[in-house]
Amino acid sequence: MHLRRISALALAAALLAGVAPSIALGQEETRAESLRADAPHPRIFLTARRLKLLRRERERQSLRWNQFHLLMAGKAPMPEPGFAQALYYQVSGSAEAGQQAVAWALGAGADLRQLALVFDWCQEILSEAQSKSLAAKLARGIQQSRRDSSISAVRSRLLAAVALSGHLPDIPEREIDQVVHKWWEGEIVPAILNGREVVARDDTYALMELLHVVRDNFNLDLREAAPRFFTDLPMVQLLSYYPATYPAGENDYRIPAAPHPGGEPDLRRAALSRAAEFSMVAYDSNAPGSQILQGWLLNDHFMLRGTFGAPYEFMWANPYQPGLSYFQAPLVVRDETFGRLFVRSNWDESAAWLGFFSGELQMFQDGTVAVLDPKVAGEPLDLGKAVILFGAQTQKFKVAVEGKEPVFVVGLKPRQSYLIEVDDEELAEGQTDPGGILALDVPHDREVGVRLRVSP
Repeated sequence: MHLRRISALALAAALLAGVAPSIALGQEETRAESLRADAPHPRIFLTARRLKLLRRERERQSLRWNQFHLLMAGKAPMPEPGFAQALYYQVSGSAEAGQQAVAWALGAGADLRQLALVFDWCQEILSEAQSKSLAAKLARGIQQSRRDSSISAVRSRLLAAVALSGHLPDIPEREIDQVVHKWWEGEIVPAILNGREVVARDDTYALMELLHVVRDNFNLDLREAAPRFFTDLPMVQLLSYYPATYPAGENDYRIPAAPHPGGEPDLRRAALSRAAEFSMVAYDSNAPGSQILQGWLLNDHFMLRGTFGAPYEFMWANPYQPGLSYFQAPLVVRDETFGRLFVRSNWDESAAWLGFFSGELQMFQDGTVAVLDPKVAGEPLDLGKAVILFGAQTQKFKVAVEGKEPVFVVGLKPRQSYLIEVDDEELAEGQTDPGGILALDVPHDREVGVRLRVSP
């Protein structure tokens, strides 16, 4: 009887061992089915509404269309020929532009993102043989880049998978499932919520492309898993520009702050930063941050006119979307998710600016940027809109704040609790963010002493 019971248990365990993988496999297949992109082409970025807007811009001979058309009709060498020619084909209907995009993709083209756009946007003019050949090239590109977990690489694989869905069995759906569930939900979101700076400023455009293609095809808003980060993102983006603009041959640029500044600014980086902001507005035009960004972007003085930027400017800009004046934006932004701080004295190009990001403290003034060491004690830095204290070595301060400016201590231990003693005030406790920034609540009518102690 005892032996018979063991056999029954063993049999049950064996059956469960066989059933469990089947259940898990079935769940994965069901999940992958829900991430099948079955809409007609184009599926990537060019929704029916956006395509209608772009074609209307062509009919109206808008400033942005005319600039893009001038470059394409003049056969200007485009840094991203697949993207530019395929976009021009979709808006103008030029078969020549479409064929040039296809020839590039089937020939020397190696950029997976652009290959995906050509496959998706030029599908109508691809022969069956061309479609199969380009599909195979996209599948190889997905496989060859699998070890690259950067946001730009993941974005490109996702675009390729969405374009391929329905053309190849299994591969596209598995890749989409991998990106949405394992990479985004399993890796990136937990890292964001834990304060790890896994999304650098230069990743913003690629991230926005990823968000757009997921929402447009699967009705999923990936922002919902990290709402604080995405709520703060537009103002972090806005305040993290150096105040002075950079005049270039084609147009002026606003230059985003960069670690270890030096040398000539990267104008492609500046162009993609502007494109990222346009794509944020396009993603959620009603968000307060998007409305301020739109006011910031509507100044045509900064319109991208060069061969790299013009296609992005034309594709994402919506000049009919109203915006709010960026003069209504705060001049102080603290990003508590990653521990970053940005301060401007005003919105003039001659403004003083301070940025603390990626562990680096920068000060921009009189047209030059300097890197400061937040661990070296110094006098309080008053920018008129915020007071900055340096607390790594000295944790005793004298602070005099005339207005209602916030006071921050930088250079402290990240995620550390501190006891805060302020003259004639009750003992308080505060915690630094992942960047080691501590906000202080001090009286604004007199000079006071402040002492910090690590909380036991």
